[in-house]
Amino acid sequence: MRLCSIASGSSGNCIYAGSDKTHLLIDTGISKKRIEEGLHEIGIKGEELGGILITHEHSDHIQGLGVFSRKYEIPIYATRGTIEGIKAYKGIGKMPEGLLKEVTVDQMFSIGNLDIRPFAISHDANEPSGFRIEHDGKSLAVATDLGIYDAYTVENLKGLDAILLEANHDVHMLEVGAYPYYLKQRVLGNRGHLSNELSGRLLCDILHDNMKYIMLGHLSKENNYEELAYETVKLEVTMGDNPYRGEDIPLMVANRDRSEERRVGKECRSRWSPYH
Repeated sequence: MRLCSIASGSSGNCIYAGSDKTHLLIDTGISKKRIEEGLHEIGIKGEELGGILITHEHSDHIQGLGVFSRKYEIPIYATRGTIEGIKAYKGIGKMPEGLLKEVTVDQMFSIGNLDIRPFAISHDANEPSGFRIEHDGKSLAVATDLGIYDAYTVENLKGLDAILLEANHDVHMLEVGAYPYYLKQRVLGNRGHLSNELSGRLLCDILHDNMKYIMLGHLSKENNYEELAYETVKLEVTMGDNPYRGEDIPLMVANRDRSEERRVGKECRSRWSPYH
């Protein structure tokens, strides 16, 4: 299996996940051109995609969906609430008939040789979800836009080989930054975004010896930066109630504008890098 962040940040998100036979996108929150360029870098063509999974209907996750879907007519999978949100989004344009496929959280479905389980997340959208993807004994997940997490979240993220996990903001940077008060409260709220500290604490609950790599994503441009997210999450792991130390885990940070790829395999332990 492969996991590639084409773009991950508060201004736009698009993730590739796939196997040797089945290729998926998770969110299309960047332009069609940038999506195609990111796919080209990993040797995938738009017409080879088996599906697009949409986590929720906010613009940084769907702004490229209309143009991209009209060109390639790839099936789009999302919860009922997210589909309603997509249809209501003014920038989406006319969608090709029959492409929107409804899925239900906690119910497995398959695309090609990939098994996919949507799970509920806490965010201020209609019916947002993360996705866990499994194939041939390997599993990965994309979990961003988490205002909070609980035992249910942890259960859905246990036993993974790889994860793209939100580390959206540094709390102090957010509190003293230029965001208006209402927006600060939204980000910090239970339906907002996961801070660096909470990302590290969630990671403590799901780490295990066979996790091949962790990619931190959805960093805020205004309230975070790569080195800070990386060091804070490492520190939380070191200080947490778990047998691991931050410097020993295969951790990296997804770049906001540049593709980052890792394969789910043992070789990843020696090839990961902290910032790039």
